[in-house]
Amino acid sequence: MTEQGTEPKHENNSSSSGISDQEKELAVNAFQAFSSGNYDDSLKHLDNLQELNKDDYKIAMNKAIAEFYKSSQTTTDTLKQTLAAMKNQVHAAVEEMDGLDDVENSLLYYNQAIIHYHMRQYSEAIAIGEKLYQFLEPFEEKFAQAVCFLLVDLYLLTFQPEKALHLLAVLEKLAVQGNNKNGKAEAANHANKEGANQKAEYIAVMEAAKSKIHQYKVRAYIQMKSLKACKREIKSVMNTAGNSAPSLFLKSNFEYLRGNYRKAVKLLNSSNIAEHPGVMKTGECVRCMFWNNLGCIHFAMGKHNLGIFYFKKALQENDHTCAQLALNSNGQAKKLSGIPMCTLLANKRYELLYNCGIQLLHIGRPLAAFECLIEAVQVYHSNPRLWLRLAECCIAANKGNSEQETKGLPSKKGIVQSIVGQGYHRKIILASQSTQNAVYSDGQSAAIPVASMEFAAICLRNALLLLPEHQQEVKSENGSKSSSQSGSVESSSESIEACSKGQEGDKFIPAAPSSPLRKQELENLRCSILACSAYVALALGDNLMALNHAEKLLQQAKLSGSLKFLGHLYAAEALISLDRISDAIAHLNPENVTDVSLGISSNEQDQGSDKGENEPVESSGKQTPLCYPNSVNSARAMMLFNLGSAYCLRSEYEKARKCLHQAASMVHTKEIPPEAILLAVYLELQNGNTQLALQIIKRNQLLPSVKTPSPDVRKKPATFQPVQPIQPIQMPAFTTVQRK
Repeated sequence: MTEQGTEPKHENNSSSSGISDQEKELAVNAFQAFSSGNYDDSLKHLDNLQELNKDDYKIAMNKAIAEFYKSSQTTTDTLKQTLAAMKNQVHAAVEEMDGLDDVENSLLYYNQAIIHYHMRQYSEAIAIGEKLYQFLEPFEEKFAQAVCFLLVDLYLLTFQPEKALHLLAVLEKLAVQGNNKNGKAEAANHANKEGANQKAEYIAVMEAAKSKIHQYKVRAYIQMKSLKACKREIKSVMNTAGNSAPSLFLKSNFEYLRGNYRKAVKLLNSSNIAEHPGVMKTGECVRCMFWNNLGCIHFAMGKHNLGIFYFKKALQENDHTCAQLALNSNGQAKKLSGIPMCTLLANKRYELLYNCGIQLLHIGRPLAAFECLIEAVQVYHSNPRLWLRLAECCIAANKGNSEQETKGLPSKKGIVQSIVGQGYHRKIILASQSTQNAVYSDGQSAAIPVASMEFAAICLRNALLLLPEHQQEVKSENGSKSSSQSGSVESSSESIEACSKGQEGDKFIPAAPSSPLRKQELENLRCSILACSAYVALALGDNLMALNHAEKLLQQAKLSGSLKFLGHLYAAEALISLDRISDAIAHLNPENVTDVSLGISSNEQDQGSDKGENEPVESSGKQTPLCYPNSVNSARAMMLFNLGSAYCLRSEYEKARKCLHQAASMVHTKEIPPEAILLAVYLELQNGNTQLALQIIKRNQLLPSVKTPSPDVRKKPATFQPVQPIQPIQMPAFTTVQRK
């Protein structure tokens, strides 16, 4: 809500005993002056009223609010302090609000909730709102509506659309009851001109409320991804609000969710942004939202470079808005004063940086992505998904140029380092050490936020710690629906606690600024984090931790084929480094690989291409990396190459040779990795067959068993590389052989 809900509602004390006619008249005059925007007169009436009744704190509260409006709502700090002092004065605490005696303090609570809302302290605002909601009956209709609208907005900001829809149903009932009451009152004074004016005014208010209810419903259905219900509500929104910017943004969001990206762009372009009242009046920078939404749509279309262009535009607009607000604040020392209260929510910098980071990671610019995400994580430090993305930036930045070098496999670069001497003294120097075993640390602390493997390990540890234990997860699985992503305004850092407090029905882990993690997404995220942790531990030479992570990964109940394959490879590599070759051989059994698909069905994945008026994005459809086996056959061949290496370490050369040639028969000749050719050279040298070893190096092929391709050979799939972009595959097992 950009509600200026801190409206002073004079308690109409005329009904209670002990209130003089003079006080009634002053109260009515003060309220009328306030309503017409004449705050000085209103304050004079309130001063006179306070002299007659010095004990009533509500008069002081109304004075404070009139002062606040007189300053064009720019003295939020002062109002906050005044309300807190009043709360102490009446010894009122929301937690103790348990009966109708406390209802008269409800306006004080409501005004405090409004301030919490604008300070992004959503959990505190929800706690107050839910208490007020319990005592909705005695409130006058307008105030009951205001409480409900505030709570609806808070629920949508904290991704609780089911609760928001329940409240919207209550609001619709209130509207119907209000219409009935108004009808009776109208029948009583139909001859009165004033009555007719009141009715016209009332109808206008009710129409505005209905339009707002429809818009909130669309936002809730979008978060629930309930497209049929959303389509119905979109029609109501277009009928009541016409082609206004909010309604077109919502319709564009709906089309985006349906996958009609061109239509979504068309709708955004047709919205008349110039007509929007502006950030000083509404607290919303529509231009910033417009560019952000275009970025989200192009991200979903896979046009990442265009997406980043639009996100940068959105960041520029946001910076421009913040600069404008800084000028208006006239250098006020207090951070909440000097600008209208509604504009406290205007800065979307960190949500936009999050979007930029994810987009840059997809383009293949991990260092630029790291810079964006490291800034975002300072605000969203409780988001496990964001810590994983940071670790992925570190991994991608440190995997070196091996991918570029090995695109044209096989090349002798991976096998022959150099040739020295001539004639009889000519020597071939073989590549001896895999670049993947390089030491990453250069003596600085691992906690310094740079894109290093040590920092990746810390990020992954944070991500794992932020995920709940399995036992808690199972207990909390009640009626949570498919991943709810995409509302229309983002939650912020303070919303983190809001989701997890006081909810029985729909437990989830908040992951601001993207959507919360439901049960299935949590499991997928846990698997991804464990796979990355095993890879990073191997890269850092921490084999015990790598084995621990790989074994935990293989124990997960719902594990995608690709991660199971990686789990076995990482576990085997760690075991070989620990000299537990028999255990490694068990992991390298080709029968362990039955599937190499990259994930589970799209609605279950931990993705978050969210969209709304200004929503963060996560991942859209992932493409198989070039270095990744594209079929079960090539994955099994890779297992066999590694198995041959393990047998070789136990001096079982015949078994190693069989594995090597069996693997070579399963893939195209050009798909055989250089490590496998080095292993063949080593085996021939062990046999004393120097000439054949030289022939293998010269031809860059396995000889003599694989001179002709077997019938199993498939069309050339994507070439194998030892390293995969985000969860690369390492095979230092070969390296060990070369060092022998």
